[in-house]
Amino acid sequence: MDKSNKSKQPNKAGEVNWQELYILAGHWKSDLCFYKDDLKFLHHLINKYIIWITKDENLIMVKEIEKNLFELRNKSEDLMQDVITHQGNLALILENPIHSPNPQFLRDHEDLEDKISNFVKLFRSNRKEVFNITEYVIDSEELPNVLRP
Repeated sequence: MDKSNKSKQPNKAGEVNWQELYILAGHWKSDLCFYKDDLKFLHHLINKYIIWITKDENLIMVKEIEKNLFELRNKSEDLMQDVITHQGNLALILENPIHSPNPQFLRDHEDLEDKISNFVKLFRSNRKEVFNITEYVIDSEELPNVLRP
């Protein structure tokens, strides 16, 4: 992400808009829920065709992508917990604006934003790989002929 567009940037008065950060954290949670559902779909896609695989090389590719998806799922769950905690802390700041958070809080927010950005890039890359491998396996195993009624 471009450092000039970071959500933690202060407004013209030099103050951080905590409400905006809280709303952004809500968007992150929503996005992570979407990715979780999409990961379930990708697992389903792989499991649907894995029983038809006869070539060892294809099975190895599919097992590797399954491992990657499992790791992605774990990362998404960890990120979700981090976002939930972060949003809870933002809620406390909004409820009690007299106590200003320490500067580390904004650095943590930026780090979390970077982690989510990196997760999205990794997710997209893995999703593309799942479809490419699925297409390759279907073609190389001649699955359309096997799956026809």
